[in-house]
Amino acid sequence: MSGIQFKNVSKIYKQGESQVVALQDVSFSAETGEFIAIIGPSGSGKSTFLSIAGALLHASKGEVILNGKSINQLSPKELSRVRLEEIGFILQTSNLIPYLNVLDQLLVVKKMAGKLTTKDTEYAKELLQHLGLGDKLKKLPEQLSGGERQRTAIARSFINNPSIILADEPTASLDTKKAHEVVQLIAKEVRSRNKAAIMVTHDERMLEYCDKVYRMEDGKLELANS
Repeated sequence: MSGIQFKNVSKIYKQGESQVVALQDVSFSAETGEFIAIIGPSGSGKSTFLSIAGALLHASKGEVILNGKSINQLSPKELSRVRLEEIGFILQTSNLIPYLNVLDQLLVVKKMAGKLTTKDTEYAKELLQHLGLGDKLKKLPEQLSGGERQRTAIARSFINNPSIILADEPTASLDTKKAHEVVQLIAKEVRSRNKAAIMVTHDERMLEYCDKVYRMEDGKLELANS
């Protein structure tokens, strides 16, 4: 299947003689076109979950399947390719490069993936136009509002046409109006471009835009009551 699956995934950290179970036997799937939210208290395992989904951490047990292929046994080089080509990340802060303009924030990602083509540049411009940034292409991050920076980060997450979008508290630094705008945009892009998306959030006002909501507590993931 397209999208991402966790099959009985656990993550265990050793601390001296004892063990800390960060994730406990998690089974989960997000298919293309689905926008899923994960909520839960700090320290519940949400960040660990997202790091494993993003091929940044190895699971201690279980299997992670991305677009029908297990990523458990991939080499560091192969995992790096997976992160670059198949996963788009949207973080709490936009993490834009201070000295690059809006267009170049996207093009630098394309350059990392290989040779930059004219078609890539046109696609980047089209993406930014679509997200309401068509008149900001030459602006530096310091010349943008918080919402514009996050929209640039959303565009950047889509530039390599990944199948999975992972958003970690994408509204943390935004006011309520901008937060709603950003999550609406993510939801719209995910559905129109047929991506699978997972958003970790503390902001329960954003859940109305999601197809499913899961709650994480003490390393266990369960579908929340709707």
